[in-house]
Amino acid sequence: MNSMHKVAADQQALMAVEGLSKRYQEGNDLAVEQVSFQLYTGEILALLGPSGCGKTTTLRMLAGFEHPTAGQIYLHRRDVTELPPQKRNIGIVFQDYALFPHMSLLRNVTFAMRHLPKSQQQDKAMQWLELVGLTDYAKRYPHELSGGQQQRVALARTLAAEPELVLLDEPFSNLDAALRESTRKEMRSLFKEAGTSVILVTHDQAEAMTFADKVGVMQKGRLIQMDTPQQVYQHPANAFVAKFLGHTNLLPGRALGGFAETPLGNINLHTASEGDVQLSLRPEDLELTASDNPQAARVVDREFRGHDYLYVLEQDGVQYCAITPSHNYFEVGSHVTLASARQASVLPSAGL
Repeated sequence: MNSMHKVAADQQALMAVEGLSKRYQEGNDLAVEQVSFQLYTGEILALLGPSGCGKTTTLRMLAGFEHPTAGQIYLHRRDVTELPPQKRNIGIVFQDYALFPHMSLLRNVTFAMRHLPKSQQQDKAMQWLELVGLTDYAKRYPHELSGGQQQRVALARTLAAEPELVLLDEPFSNLDAALRESTRKEMRSLFKEAGTSVILVTHDQAEAMTFADKVGVMQKGRLIQMDTPQQVYQHPANAFVAKFLGHTNLLPGRALGGFAETPLGNINLHTASEGDVQLSLRPEDLELTASDNPQAARVVDREFRGHDYLYVLEQDGVQYCAITPSHNYFEVGSHVTLASARQASVLPSAGL
């Protein structure tokens, strides 16, 4: 696993997870296997992976809804593995928001404030609704709101309980694309303003990388890599991570120190290596230049995406993908020269 970004030595982890595993039935494979990580106060972590990789099971164990087969969960160094959900001081925002339909927004929020005297609850609830921009809707009911507004009420209710940690289970999946992006930005700002620690479960790569401070990529129950979004994207731990976090080109090569000989010519390496290697080169790191040489790469497909083009290219029977700004236009069927614009990452020989 790659090294985490550095945290002050005197800062204690809010949550520490050690060797967390889950097997639902004897004889079955582990749904979650030996997951370990730390989360610090105010950090946002996204657990990312395909369906069935164990991310939701991990979240449910952290919440207390599932009992681990093995491993420990610590909050402020206190073992909470055996504690029921209501004693963990963890807030949860579900995919379907789980608002009470027969209660107004104000009552939905005050319901979470049983730790406060009743005389203080309404004023405090209005403060939380103000934080999410919904004070004018306090007397309305959930069915009178849009999906994004319901999401914000669910967030206000969760924060009103003043949890140390908030767990989010695919919270944006029911929203349309435009609303998903704006709600995601609003929620991140609110969490950062409140200093709340967050763990988000998602299968959406863009969501994980734009919302989180750290991304943990899971595969078949294991946490493969956990680091900053930039580090995980540019320097994936293996081929699975490289391919799951967007498009990439996997190239064979022979490393000779700081560069490798590849089918696309010599490519500089992020990490000096020797011998046969597999490289990951992101499509935006390939430069295309028009060529009259019929032996050069041929453009076999082009996808216009507004701000850029995604090209599929073929050279010597191998396909590559490249992303260029929208002003770099090449006709399908034309030939181009491919060149690396930055260093490639060296991957372990096994990965998929």
